[in-house]
Amino acid sequence: MVIQKTRNRLVLSAVAAAAAITLALAGCGTSANSSSGSSNSSASASSAEGKALDTAAYDSLVKSGAVADGSLVEANAWAKSVKEAGVLKVGGVKTSALFSLQSTDDSKVRGFDAGLSQLLARYIIGDAKTDLSVVDSSTRETVLQNGTVNAVFATYSITKERQEKIDFAGPYYVSKQGILVKSTNRDISSVKDLDGKKVGVQAGSTGPQIVKKEAPKATVQEFQTDAELVQAIKQGRIDAYVVDQSLVLGDVAKDPTHLKVAGEGFGNEDPYGIGLPKGAGAVPFVNAWLKKIQDDGTWAKLWKLTIGDRTGVTEVPTPAAIEN
Repeated sequence: MVIQKTRNRLVLSAVAAAAAITLALAGCGTSANSSSGSSNSSASASSAEGKALDTAAYDSLVKSGAVADGSLVEANAWAKSVKEAGVLKVGGVKTSALFSLQSTDDSKVRGFDAGLSQLLARYIIGDAKTDLSVVDSSTRETVLQNGTVNAVFATYSITKERQEKIDFAGPYYVSKQGILVKSTNRDISSVKDLDGKKVGVQAGSTGPQIVKKEAPKATVQEFQTDAELVQAIKQGRIDAYVVDQSLVLGDVAKDPTHLKVAGEGFGNEDPYGIGLPKGAGAVPFVNAWLKKIQDDGTWAKLWKLTIGDRTGVTEVPTPAAIEN
């Protein structure tokens, strides 16, 4: 984590939620229009498993998003260019269960990140029209630098290295480490309970070091993929799985019957920001919009629809303080 100014932390009573790095950020290059409109289905499935996203409520929320006064848009060159184009070009993903997933029903992309991008488009243009270019961790800076997109919404961690190449608005979300356990598990309710337990981590990640530091008496087992770790949890071969909260929540959303989050997040904070072109002057405008949707409750409503309702987390987190 790089941001060192004081800010509010995301705190949940059931879990400190975050969002999904899963974002198994897919390969770059594909583009698809993704605008929010009304849906014929009130709860059309966004994934093959788990609790479905209420698409009608989601689309209604985006459609009712605030629209900026024309003078505000005219005063910012970046926003003015977006409005003139009639579409917000966004770098993102289509495969994140909670943050940005393309529906098999109507091909629209919905989720927490997707919803934020659509709300920003509506704020600037008056219409929640976005054009999504799929990015991965190796292409996010590139698409901003070469003008392919106007902004990147992809659980994009703010780092000093990235800030040398692009600008960030936000943070709009903060993730930490989370603990995934079987839904019937009653022995683990915090990181302190991991001592003496079999804890799974992803090979090549910082997981082994994190578990060693926080629960030195735990037995660490490494697996190659998230899917393998989830299977090991279900089969009882490990007691818990430690990974970024976003992945934990994504796994629970896919199978809330057999999986749950244990306790609150722990460890260092990982702030997610909205990637913007370096020097474009977009940060003040986007930060002002972000503050507006936090203050008027839109941020909380979107979080509840896309994450809280689908993972069983009932308490809406306090948004991270925006850096100016």
